[in-house]
Amino acid sequence: MLAEVISIGDELTSGQRLDTNSQWLSQRLGELGFRVVWHTTVADDLDANIAVFRTAVERADVVVASGGLGPTADDLTRDAVAAMLGVDLVLDEAVLERIRAMFAFFKRDMPEKNRVQAMFPAGTHVIPNPHGTAPGIAATIERADRAPSRLYCLPGVPAEMFEMFAASVAPELVPTDGSRRLLRHRVIKCFGVGESHLEQMLPDLIRRGREPSVGITVSQATISLRITASGASEEACLTQIAPTEETIRQCLGDIVFGESEDELEHAVARLLAAEQKSLATAELGTGGLVAERLREAPEAAPWFRGGYVAADAAMLSRMIPVEEELARLPAGEEDSSQARFVRAAALACRAETETDLALVVGELPRFDAANPEANRVWFAVATADGVTVKSAPTAGHPAILISRTAKQGLNMVRLLLLRGADPSANLSR
Repeated sequence: MLAEVISIGDELTSGQRLDTNSQWLSQRLGELGFRVVWHTTVADDLDANIAVFRTAVERADVVVASGGLGPTADDLTRDAVAAMLGVDLVLDEAVLERIRAMFAFFKRDMPEKNRVQAMFPAGTHVIPNPHGTAPGIAATIERADRAPSRLYCLPGVPAEMFEMFAASVAPELVPTDGSRRLLRHRVIKCFGVGESHLEQMLPDLIRRGREPSVGITVSQATISLRITASGASEEACLTQIAPTEETIRQCLGDIVFGESEDELEHAVARLLAAEQKSLATAELGTGGLVAERLREAPEAAPWFRGGYVAADAAMLSRMIPVEEELARLPAGEEDSSQARFVRAAALACRAETETDLALVVGELPRFDAANPEANRVWFAVATADGVTVKSAPTAGHPAILISRTAKQGLNMVRLLLLRGADPSANLSR
């Protein structure tokens, strides 16, 4: 069954406030087995609201709206629903007395303008609001040659909306004839290749009409594969998902680093804990972002010992004895001066912090169109077995460059831990 979520308010259409209600409602509807196909956001405009509701109930089996149920002149949901249904607003005396009682509890007289919150389109039903003055509206709209559409209007205050949906809306959406279908998702997180390359590695998985479906999204170089299955029970959905998940993991190998809300820092933290190894960092181009992300991963707390952050190589050399390590490196071992620097810095960082591993992220170069090879950032990880050095191109939008570079450093540590900290391991990803 298809669902639509409507969010109402000038503050949303103007961009002054982020619409998190639609996200939450879509998640809950998905858990109940509804496929949310439309998100609609509409301003506090009566004609626009009427048009949105008319369209929604015609195309969606379930419509859930939030916002516009307050007592002020720009709260238009009840008027829009009444106009859409072609009915008048009628006063519900029981609701009015309850609103008065709420004001009396706080030793206040009810303003006359709050009376409108007890007005409902004729023929609709009240959705109780235990902790607010804005009850919701429920309506069933008949459609020609199809099952009726069910409309639920809830207040925009998240805490009130959450409670009302759980107590009154969700129970109505669960069929009693045993025909309930659930939707369940499994999100697989990946890093190390581009979106198109990854899709080529998953033959026939990401195609329209496949069951279970596999969707692909990218956020700051992290790729998420969402497997979605429909079934009569949670177990049935998970049974459908399992073979597809196994195929993805087999095809992608260690490109997969986690699932659900995992980020690379969580994967690194788990590996550090499993291997009981400590880590320190020294960052130039990422300005401490690697350290910040590791500090945000609770699992990393016993194993991440801290890091150095410097604006340039000269400053880092004042913090740790990079020059001494450079002097010890055999001449000509690295063609690049940047590679030699990060190698020496990793050795110095590991020695100074007395950790098992030390990650160094080099400087981000200024873009040079005439010399593509110069547009690279260098990384090094020192372990008890030696130092691994690699570089990665810095092409890409500046908005994600620093974040992606931090992830590349974390991923280098992850792959070294997975592969036994072998300095000769292929870390091209």
